[in-house]
Amino acid sequence: MSQAAMLVIGAGDATGGAIARRFAREGYTACVTRRREASLAPLVDEIEAAGGRARAFGCDARDEDAMVALFNTVEAEVGPVEVVVFNIGANVNFPIRDTTARVYRKVWEMAAFAGFLAGREAARVMVPRQKGTLIFTGATASLRGGAGFSAFAGAKFALRALAQSLARELGPEGIHVAHPVIDGAIDTAFIRDNFPDRYALKDRDGILDPEHIADQYWMLHRQPRDAWTHELDLRPWMETF
Repeated sequence: MSQAAMLVIGAGDATGGAIARRFAREGYTACVTRRREASLAPLVDEIEAAGGRARAFGCDARDEDAMVALFNTVEAEVGPVEVVVFNIGANVNFPIRDTTARVYRKVWEMAAFAGFLAGREAARVMVPRQKGTLIFTGATASLRGGAGFSAFAGAKFALRALAQSLARELGPEGIHVAHPVIDGAIDTAFIRDNFPDRYALKDRDGILDPEHIADQYWMLHRQPRDAWTHELDLRPWMETF
């Protein structure tokens, strides 16, 4: 018997994993992707140990054929895809004189082009059913560039434009398209190990808890269509903006 599926493209150890766990608790089969399927084993085990359902897929989100195959496989083997969360980060910091064409292109492919493929394939399977939720994870760089972030900001600006365009095109088709802006440091091992001063703010609620981000994604999915949110700012109370 098929089960409604949700798909997290870029299910890392923090935010993406928390989103997958949150939707699995609500009865969805959490389909999660990373470049290497084996890296998803702990997340799948955790979801299943808690009584949920999960499937892991190794997928290069920049590869058109791979993305088409991913959606086809989930639809055929798991169930109808009702929620897609595009959560690939690609955050890099390079001074402009050190930014190679390869770096710029790779960041754009990961954070913008892959988002286009995810959005297109989500529309392909959702529009015939006239229902679904499509969420693109944004960042501070989605709204403003910064020194050293020309590649990242360029890609995130493009992703935001994609989300706005799809919201206007797919909203009338019953698809809720949202773009949460994650404006602040997230409670991750990377922040803990590389920015200890910032991580110390955790005790004062000064960095974002991935579980709380996931709660907001679930809220977006559950909104009635007469009160849809497209862009949602999520930042700690002490973050300047």
